[in-house]
Amino acid sequence: MSANVSLGDRLFATAEERDFARLIDDGLALVETGLLREVAFGDDVADVTGRYLLDAGGKRVRPMLTLLTAQLGDGNTDQVVTAAQVSEITHLASLYHDDVMDEADLRRGVPSAQNVWGNSVAILTGDLLFARASQLVAGLGERAIRLQADTFERLVLGQLHETIGPRDGEDPIEHYLRVLSDKTGSLISAAAQMGVIFSNAAAEYEQAVVTFGEKVGVAFQLVDDVIDLSPQPEETGKLAGTDLRAGVQTLPLLLLRRLAATDAESAALLERIERDVDDTAAEADAADAARDLDDAIAQLREHRVTRETLDEARRWSREAVEALAPLPEGPVRKALTRFAESVVERTS
Repeated sequence: MSANVSLGDRLFATAEERDFARLIDDGLALVETGLLREVAFGDDVADVTGRYLLDAGGKRVRPMLTLLTAQLGDGNTDQVVTAAQVSEITHLASLYHDDVMDEADLRRGVPSAQNVWGNSVAILTGDLLFARASQLVAGLGERAIRLQADTFERLVLGQLHETIGPRDGEDPIEHYLRVLSDKTGSLISAAAQMGVIFSNAAAEYEQAVVTFGEKVGVAFQLVDDVIDLSPQPEETGKLAGTDLRAGVQTLPLLLLRRLAATDAESAALLERIERDVDDTAAEADAADAARDLDDAIAQLREHRVTRETLDEARRWSREAVEALAPLPEGPVRKALTRFAESVVERTS
């Protein structure tokens, strides 16, 4: 889904609704102009590396949510637009770091930054983007600084907990869902919250959009777990099974591991995936191992655990919508509802 596809095309049907959507699209245009301005450092190297993933596209989910929730108050104020830019720049920064951690080959349909410039440049570019987000948020005041710091802490803790894995006696699936809440839900939640704060919307709306953001963020990532298995890199921008190949635990794999304790067929598939991942990483008969892994990923895609992952994503999406009950009936609530529904229907 391109950043250039209008919000109206994504979420609205009637002419009246599209008038509302134009407010959001106008805000997104301001955000996009601001991103091009802010992701520039006056350095010939940093300007290229910093704009690399921005130019590659993206859905601008987080800025869109900031702008949507801002319509509960004064709308697209200068502070709201700045907050939307902060959320996207923070997200971009995390992508540079995530791809290093996960050893990803592709991001948004192009070679990942560390594949182009190496790990050090990718990490430093992410650091620069985090610094620029901090500069912007400083202009929004202490409330924004604290919210950004808390969100950044959760992003890092989520990555740390994903890296070390569940502790002894901890349920791996519960651990994984907490990781998703920290790594994905926290920033989406903060983006929605900033829209309420900096549009001067009613304070009672704040907790509703915070809960919505957390839950829709988890749903978003669970759908990503399914999309990771897609055989269509031209749509997903990644090689099928990118996360599995990097040893990342996704919900389909965790569900398969739990099922393997009682189901021989699932146990055999799990063993095959783990063996082929190890063989591919070791480059022992790499071509054969890669073909075997492709076939194993295809089997996992058709396995019931992948359907169960989609069901889990739909559950989180429903709960996100239920959290919107304190919001007034109207275009904002309708747009957020449709957004939550569209999250679990997407294919890229």
